[in-house]
Amino acid sequence: MKKLFLLAIAIATTFGAFAKNADDSVKVLIQKAKIEQEAGRHKLALELLQMAVAVNPNMIEAQRALGIEALEVRQFDLARQSFLTVLASQPNDAVALEKVTEIFYNFRKWDDAIKYGQKLLALNIGKRVNFMIGRSMYEKEDFAQCFKYLEAAFVEEPKNVEIPTMFARALVDMSNFKAAARYYLEALKIDTANNRLMNELGMTYSAMNDEKTAVKYYEMAMEKGYKVDNNFVENLSNSYIAAGMPQKGMEMLLKLLEKRPGDIDLLNNVANNYYSLGNYKEAINYWDKVLYLDREEARALYMIGMSYIKMGDKNKGATLCNKAIEMDPSLKQFRNVSGGPFGG
Repeated sequence: MKKLFLLAIAIATTFGAFAKNADDSVKVLIQKAKIEQEAGRHKLALELLQMAVAVNPNMIEAQRALGIEALEVRQFDLARQSFLTVLASQPNDAVALEKVTEIFYNFRKWDDAIKYGQKLLALNIGKRVNFMIGRSMYEKEDFAQCFKYLEAAFVEEPKNVEIPTMFARALVDMSNFKAAARYYLEALKIDTANNRLMNELGMTYSAMNDEKTAVKYYEMAMEKGYKVDNNFVENLSNSYIAAGMPQKGMEMLLKLLEKRPGDIDLLNNVANNYYSLGNYKEAINYWDKVLYLDREEARALYMIGMSYIKMGDKNKGATLCNKAIEMDPSLKQFRNVSGGPFGG
């Protein structure tokens, strides 16, 4: 700090002797900081502006300049503090409002981003303000307000693929899959090669039980380079089976199971698909594997009983179903579903 003080004296001398008062000293420091900024010496410029603020923390010009320079060197906390100091004195300062809103938004401080963003809108200043507020509302899961601001943002930024994507995801969260699909399709008009959106659209159509269309978008996602991980394979294989392509789907599931032989969810999935395809012996085989891994898995035992009933051995099936219900009384609700003593 001693070196900086000596530097300040030297700077003041360079500009024509010592400053007559604090404000003059601050102006000298700000001017020198501008010279250092133009020369690309941002660290020194920041130090000069910190000195200026230390001399007179109430000078708005110095606080604003410090905030801007702090952003330049990625000292975001210092920038935020400087801009908030400006706003404490001048609540409608355009630069400080815009910059502090961006800082809060970029650091996911959604409530503060909304608070200062709404001030920007009230003053009709700033860029991408509706988008920042809309995204903040989305992250807070306030979808009504989110849609309000995103609609305004889409008028301003019709090529911003994030906007229809957020609409789609919010609608999925509310189980409004049909409307979500429309927004995913709108997003894909903007970004035609976005494999992530194709995959999400496939999952959305699957949730609507439109499995043929789901397969279409899953396959498109693969063609465009989407990472084919285990979850993707399981989703696609289930859609193949439901779309009337059981052999293709089961082949994929069984290959996946070779890599994950102890995955209880996957074993249940394979068993469920064999059951829905009427291959009750194979269904029993895979539910037996589930029970080997977890003897308390009452649903697997219940479904084995159901499989025996489907194969005509009602006594054995009923015995197993009753035993499963003793283990988990909630299974009783499945009795008499779809006709028959134990459903079907």
